[in-house]
Amino acid sequence: MSERILVRGVNWIGDAVMTMPALRALRKAYRGAHISLLVKPSVAAIFQRDPLVDEVIEYEEKFEGAIGKLRLAHKLRKKGFSRAILFQNAFDAALITFLAGIPERTGYERDGRRFLLTRPVPFSGEDRKLHHIEYYLNLLRTAGIQAERSQPWIYLSLEERLAARASLASLRRPILGINPGAAYGSAKRWLPERFAEVADWFIRDTGGSVVIFGGKSERGIAEEIHKGVRFRGADPELPVRRNIVPDKGGMSLGAHASTRRYEDIDNSLKNLCGRTSLRELVSLISECDVFLTNDSGPMHIAYAVMTPLAALFGSTDPGLTGPPGTDNIIFRHDFECSPCFERSCPTNDLRCMYAITSDEVYLAIKRLLPGRSAVFFDRDGTLCEDVNYLTKWDDFRMLPGVESLAEVRRKGYSLMGVTNQSGIARGIVEDSFVKEVNRMFVEKYGFEDFSYCPHLPEERCPCRKPEPGMLHELRFRHGIDLKRSYVVGDKGIDMELAKAVGAKGILVRSGKEKESAYADFVVDDLREAAGLVEDRG
Repeated sequence: MSERILVRGVNWIGDAVMTMPALRALRKAYRGAHISLLVKPSVAAIFQRDPLVDEVIEYEEKFEGAIGKLRLAHKLRKKGFSRAILFQNAFDAALITFLAGIPERTGYERDGRRFLLTRPVPFSGEDRKLHHIEYYLNLLRTAGIQAERSQPWIYLSLEERLAARASLASLRRPILGINPGAAYGSAKRWLPERFAEVADWFIRDTGGSVVIFGGKSERGIAEEIHKGVRFRGADPELPVRRNIVPDKGGMSLGAHASTRRYEDIDNSLKNLCGRTSLRELVSLISECDVFLTNDSGPMHIAYAVMTPLAALFGSTDPGLTGPPGTDNIIFRHDFECSPCFERSCPTNDLRCMYAITSDEVYLAIKRLLPGRSAVFFDRDGTLCEDVNYLTKWDDFRMLPGVESLAEVRRKGYSLMGVTNQSGIARGIVEDSFVKEVNRMFVEKYGFEDFSYCPHLPEERCPCRKPEPGMLHELRFRHGIDLKRSYVVGDKGIDMELAKAVGAKGILVRSGKEKESAYADFVVDDLREAAGLVEDRG
């Protein structure tokens, strides 16, 4: 019988996202275990499709109070958990698992709960300085569980992605998502008029659209921004460059630019504040080309679906709760009083937020905005013969038509490779050999980059196709507009990958699969695929 592990999750959306690398590490350490996650209903949907968790148990209102806690403990006791991992710091988390009779209970020894834990993890002032992702990983490491840092990732079904894309289909691309709220308090909120100014510039400068997100309590802020977005006439410094409706009698601002009529605002600005479920919010944020937000739950959602992100920090510290990695942009100005971690500004002047100008924010958004097109190629079965596991050069055979990809490059497309290589994790293929083969495509055939996933299918990592992690990483690295790109491959998972990111999928009949419901085009070989891209480009 497999071991049963209970994880007491955290209560806020952002914190829940920051526990995801620790959940992945726990699953890796206990591959065969049944892992249940106990969380509040307000965050449960984040884990709805997460393959790292076998069961989500909702900590409902009926479990509040002394009688409710006993009911919950009785429910958990019947499930026969052998150990509990407490990501939540509260005394309540330790009490519930103690009352449930779970033999092994691991958590930080804080909030006076040490006597309720069988494996208390020491907590010191230094732990307060850890980024929250590291804080949860540190709990596991100190308890003797190997825990590597990984990218937080919210799993979405293809149906959810397509539904979100359809709901935004009337809007012009690129799309800027804006989240002007922050549930914690006003000290974390940038000024609504500055959000409106950035939105106005974005619409006029790119010819794209803006979508405003938030909760029901933030509708007033969203409406203020919505009303504040105005077209201010032709501005030679801010031309509209793409997808434009010309103004009658307006001046031309270049070969691909003109002014826009004020009436077009309804096709360029959408207010969804308070109108989405949590799962819909996640899906819609994943469909944005760039995202502007305060330090908030939607900020954490954005990096967990790998949407390029500009984050605004005032009263809080990005070193503790900011987006991980270096791909996103963080705004924060140092003052004596910040970070204060207060819900409202103690000095009543919100100087940390006033110091962030709309000019610097907009310039950063322009840097984040992807603008190049690419063609992503599968490797084995598409570029070279699929010999099951390619382990040596003696078995390498290039497929006909690779030389024709030079014409695709001349059309302005970047060539990128994306390949699943689980043979590395199985110990069949050397990592160095995979890199050597991929490098050959870069050096000899002009590929700009070549990514590979070395993980097993059962790890359900974000980078293994059809999950779009590799494409999102390449988008960040090279500024690729996925909606104006192609995916070429010989397998259904390649076509599903294309659908997931909004690229066009070209199925090449060079492998065993001759058709796919997800393919936009089906061709016989690479030459035909290259010709198709050239003709459409």
